[in-house]
Amino acid sequence: MGVTLIVLAAGYGATAGWLLPRAAYRFSVEPGEPWRDRCPQGHRVRGWLGPARCRLPAETVVQGQGQGRGSGGRPPESAAPHAYGRRAVPLAALVGALCAVLGAAVGARPEALAYVGLAPVVVLLSLVDRAVHRLPDVLTLPLAAAVAAGLGAAALLPRAAGDGRLALLGGGALGAAYLLLHLINPAGMGFGDVKLALSMGVALGWYGWGVWSAGAFLGLLYGALYGLILLLRGPDERNQGYAFGPFMAAGALTGVLLGGFGA
Repeated sequence: MGVTLIVLAAGYGATAGWLLPRAAYRFSVEPGEPWRDRCPQGHRVRGWLGPARCRLPAETVVQGQGQGRGSGGRPPESAAPHAYGRRAVPLAALVGALCAVLGAAVGARPEALAYVGLAPVVVLLSLVDRAVHRLPDVLTLPLAAAVAAGLGAAALLPRAAGDGRLALLGGGALGAAYLLLHLINPAGMGFGDVKLALSMGVALGWYGWGVWSAGAFLGLLYGALYGLILLLRGPDERNQGYAFGPFMAAGALTGVLLGGFGA
């Protein structure tokens, strides 16, 4: 059962990762701007899921070939199929490996559905945050609700290794801690990080306060170490902000792995 679960988790993650590039591209906009609906060359992006690649209809390419050619006899660049965002294959491998590791750590327990099922959303948020330093409410708030609902339902089933009440308390506690950091230094800790902390706290609190403390601390540590690296790289890097969401996710992942293997 363990090997089967890992294989299924890896397959699910690889499929989800393959579908993420288009969503990551469309969500990666500054606050107040509409979601992207066209590629950099002006072609309409249809749908939210799938590889970030324009595959133009054959008649469009033929028309472009008839209108003009480059020096090498090739059709104009605007008429050729082209990629415009993250490559699907590396992302599929990354998310597939992440889900497989989570499946191995959590094991054949009901909470595995919540952890493995929602991991691609956390990856998507990390990609968007890294691109534009933004964590959209349309992703963070539903993620928090889904993690709470998923683990709450898991707590009612046999063989659950965590506590649904502690999960909710963990979400509230980590959200409150990040809210305090945001109030102290709004420029250094965005309000999107506060909303992401709700779901990360729920995920960590499931396994108890020890795992919660480890995951919360490691998220801050990972971010601080990256900030130190930027300081050491030179004066040009010192005043540049960086996305903190991926480090929060990495800390939570480390905590969940410790809790899952420990359970």
